[in-house]
Amino acid sequence: MGTSQKAKNGLAVVAVGGNALILDDNHKTVPDQFSAAKRAMKNVADIVEDGLNVVLTHGNGPQIGYILRRSELALSELHPVPMDYAGADTQGAIGYMFQKALRNEMVRRGMVREVISVVTQVKVAVEDKAFLTPTKPIGSYMQEEIANQMVERYGWTVSCEEGVGWRRIVPSPYPIEIVELDSIKQLIDAGTVVIACGGGGIPVVERSDGSIRGVEAVIDKDYASSMLASEINADLFVITTNVNKVAINYGRVEEHLLSEVSVTELIDHQSDGQFPVGSMGPKVDAAITFVQGGGSMSIITDIDNLSSAIKGKTGTLITDSE
Repeated sequence: MGTSQKAKNGLAVVAVGGNALILDDNHKTVPDQFSAAKRAMKNVADIVEDGLNVVLTHGNGPQIGYILRRSELALSELHPVPMDYAGADTQGAIGYMFQKALRNEMVRRGMVREVISVVTQVKVAVEDKAFLTPTKPIGSYMQEEIANQMVERYGWTVSCEEGVGWRRIVPSPYPIEIVELDSIKQLIDAGTVVIACGGGGIPVVERSDGSIRGVEAVIDKDYASSMLASEINADLFVITTNVNKVAINYGRVEEHLLSEVSVTELIDHQSDGQFPVGSMGPKVDAAITFVQGGGSMSIITDIDNLSSAIKGKTGTLITDSE
């Protein structure tokens, strides 16, 4: 298994999962998250030091959940936080963590690079079928009485999870355009390490006059990251998750870890139902989409093995080669 010289020294988009900042249930505070960010950014500094120009994206699932929970607890005194604003909040907070942690690590190594976060809006189609059937759970569990109040007062869509409680669900539309793309490209051309499309981007729809408005939705981070990687002509798209390699027959006796796999093989495994929608499915989809769109390769691995995976020593490498 190996990666090309172009990928080793070119432009890479690295998608960092939001759970990378939550190491366990006992370490959820902001200082805890920053400690996790420092650990993650040491691995990013490794690949920047090796010569890659890097664009970072990140998830925000746990963090946006915390914001919405605070909002729910304060509803007797304060208005709720709209989803698009909550997403913007997480882009700023996580972007700040990554900026500070990565800059400090590069200063420690004597590296001179700018790191900038871009509050990124991502267009979705108002006619996207996801708006008709919300599926993405957000926020905390509620009793049925409270859930009904939220439906009546704010027009929420809610769903009951048997034995746990009621929860708000929102649409998860597919990304179609990155509003700040030109600015991101300019920053990349200047050699800046860019943090963009946090949480999949702030979902917006375009009005007939060209103006935009935010919508109550969540864009999948991996789909937005794959689109960004294609739009900036990245040589490599890396998705970090909580496992080192993608597995087929996961959790079974016949479990098999994939080291190097073609898009065709991965699609076959996908058709066999190997990658559930709620876990590895979107990551595999995003990796396939990038390579099918002309990208050289995708890698799925964990953040601690980022450098080793890019060097071809571990991780799951996805290419268009049979």
